[in-house]
Amino acid sequence: MRCPFCGHDDTQVKDSRPTEDAAAIRRRRQCPACGGRFTTFERVQLRELIIVKKTGRKEPFERDKLARSIEIACRKRPVETERIERLVNGVVRQLESLGEAEIEADRVGELVMEALRTLDPVAYIRFASVYRDFREAKDFETFVGGLGAVATAKPANPKPE
Repeated sequence: MRCPFCGHDDTQVKDSRPTEDAAAIRRRRQCPACGGRFTTFERVQLRELIIVKKTGRKEPFERDKLARSIEIACRKRPVETERIERLVNGVVRQLESLGEAEIEADRVGELVMEALRTLDPVAYIRFASVYRDFREAKDFETFVGGLGAVATAKPANPKPE
């Protein structure tokens, strides 16, 4: 592993342990040349995934890019980092289990929206506003109004009289 500080080609692993959800190995490394310490994560990758954008352009799937977009949607919300990490792992597992090497960007967005809907309603709306490209306040009203219709369809808890 190359040192991110000085570029030295060989670094030493000082500590290895599984992450909390056991989906990755966390390694603390040290560079013998400059003494810099840094952390790496090792994850299982079942296959190389390619994302097909709406324009038809193809690019390699980036787990970190997915995690960043979810973290932005959850910013300043009472959502623990571990729950976001589990959500990202779940979406990645779903993508890998589709059995396809090329996946439409829309499919990724829909999977994220499904997961965010159960995680945090505000994060769900934030993500949807970017993903569905809301242009004006009316777009929000329509989207949130649809959420209200789903919520009112559920039976209310009757109060004892």
